[in-house]
Amino acid sequence: MQTNAAKRHLHFVTGKLAESSVRRVVADVASQVGFDYSIDVLPITVAALMTPEWIAKHVCVPDAATEIILPGYCAGDLQPLQHVTSLPIQIGPKDCFALPEFFGQQRDLSDYGSYSIHIIAEINHAPRLSVAQICRQAAALAQDGADVIDIGCQPGERWQQVGDAVKAVKDLGLRVSIDSFDVREIADAVVAGAELVLSVNHTNRHAAPDWDAEVVVIPDDIRSLNGLEDSVDFLQQHHVPFRIDPILEPIGCGLAASLVRYADVRRRFPDAEMMMGIGNLTELTDCDSAGINTLLLGICQELSIHSVLTTQVINWARSSVRECDYARRLVHYAVQHGTVPKRLSSELIMLRDAVLHSKTSHELSELAGQLKDHNYRLFAEDTALHVLAAQTHLTDTDPFVLFDKLLQSNPKNVDASHAFYLGYELAKAKIALTLGKQYRQDEALDWGFLTEPEVCHRHRRGS
Repeated sequence: MQTNAAKRHLHFVTGKLAESSVRRVVADVASQVGFDYSIDVLPITVAALMTPEWIAKHVCVPDAATEIILPGYCAGDLQPLQHVTSLPIQIGPKDCFALPEFFGQQRDLSDYGSYSIHIIAEINHAPRLSVAQICRQAAALAQDGADVIDIGCQPGERWQQVGDAVKAVKDLGLRVSIDSFDVREIADAVVAGAELVLSVNHTNRHAAPDWDAEVVVIPDDIRSLNGLEDSVDFLQQHHVPFRIDPILEPIGCGLAASLVRYADVRRRFPDAEMMMGIGNLTELTDCDSAGINTLLLGICQELSIHSVLTTQVINWARSSVRECDYARRLVHYAVQHGTVPKRLSSELIMLRDAVLHSKTSHELSELAGQLKDHNYRLFAEDTALHVLAAQTHLTDTDPFVLFDKLLQSNPKNVDASHAFYLGYELAKAKIALTLGKQYRQDEALDWGFLTEPEVCHRHRRGS
């Protein structure tokens, strides 16, 4: 929306339920953006139930108005409204708390989404899988954002079918790396099309010139970095492209020291490509992986480490590739612009919500006094669950107790279908209350990029 016109007068249309929030948010936005405004509270509780035809019968537009802003849920042909006003009409955001962004009150993110870190996603224990299973996993990992599919072999066992697996994945149009120290296994893989070898040190570097592939070079001794410079020198002398991985160690096994080694290697080899195997932390820490992945990719971005190797074997890391895909964009923008990665994107804010827009008990009590119908409005506010309807305001922290209170009021509109609906919504509300998430009736809780939109059941259930 253009916001630079002088002395615009915006006429906001809303319902009774959102009135207090709309008045508060619009007043703040108007002072920031610079426009006059009026707010038309129409005789309906839930603004989402408005239609243009219904609005046309109830709207009262002041003479000073220059534009009309309708609630975001208002759908349908706006022609009925054009019969009562010639002013421009816009559909605003679904949530009034998004009005600041609607009016452009946010930083310029036009270049957000670029990245410089590539994701190598490993298929673990590939020899135990059929070629068809490997291809299915590879396709799924690529769909999630992987740039290279790493075929993980079994140490100490030569896999005779490695070439078939690599070729099959290549035939999908995907890039492939091979994770092995066995020179024969590696040779079969690169002939079939593998472009990257994980990994080499003094034990197998002698074969690297014959592979015609890039390699990941690691130290012979992780903690001292012994052997790393010798291997790098050998690869340079034989014109073998390489990237260095000093090896990330898990918490309790030297994590902090290993991070220092990455910084030290970057200092010693300022122009070398590097890689970090981040699965050593995400797979071996009893913690949801999204935050860990974001932190590690932030370190990689600052150290110009342009590739990460990840896995998603254990359940709490099952979406690691997608997490890395979102995280690499977040950290790239932060480092490139010299800003903190905050208020840029919400895809990785999964357990809790970025902001809670809460109503007080007083506001809920006022709303309960205004309701004229017996449809139930559910809220998770002020550390408790609330059920509101005409002459009804029930509250408790336990959804079972709350539902018992509702039944004790002898409701006339709670059949089996409606009870199921209320139970489902109260369960969502309880989750929101427990985790610190925003609950909005008939809408999915926000789980970041894992959110699955819900179909609104309000009309069908008669809530």
